[in-house]
Amino acid sequence: MRISMKRVFGTVALVSTLGVLGCGEKAFIKGDYQDPEKTNLLNDQWSETDMQSTVKDLVASLTSHPAIKDAKTPPLVMVTQLQNKTSEHIDTQSIMDMVRVDLMKAGKVSFIDKEARGDIADEYNYQNSGMVSKESKKGPGGQAGADYIVNGRLDSIVQEVGKEKTVYYKVTLNMTNLKTGVIVWSDNKQMRKAYKKKTIGL
Repeated sequence: MRISMKRVFGTVALVSTLGVLGCGEKAFIKGDYQDPEKTNLLNDQWSETDMQSTVKDLVASLTSHPAIKDAKTPPLVMVTQLQNKTSEHIDTQSIMDMVRVDLMKAGKVSFIDKEARGDIADEYNYQNSGMVSKESKKGPGGQAGADYIVNGRLDSIVQEVGKEKTVYYKVTLNMTNLKTGVIVWSDNKQMRKAYKKKTIGL
């Protein structure tokens, strides 16, 4: 039986096209909700599991310190910067936001919002522009000052030998007395994750 060359070329072209499409970038087209506290070790980078575990342990340590635990009134705390000393792009602001939220849930501290200062100054200017009644307007000079500042640093060490890889993280937080400049509390959370390279066969 004779097969036309035109038909053969058409079949080859179709197979080639499907092959190219099959090797192209794949889209994630189906999703599902998961428990955000479920352990995530999908890759070898910083994950939400690392953040949750770190914040939980450090907040527990901080709230058990006498400066917080034995205070007669909730101290005023300002949560500021977490320096990222790793080679990864990590949203350290998200980590410190979680620290603040968990501390607030503990009900043992109150907070000064550093990020809101610009908005507060703008609102002061508006309220004192003559547009707001004297009875309700606010102005500078009445804000409370922070008692403590909480900040810290995120470090990592990556080691890779053959098919073995380990990633070590250390998050250190400090709480400094604003009046004396003395660090009254400091603690760190360490974790090490191990991975193996998978051999990709044909």
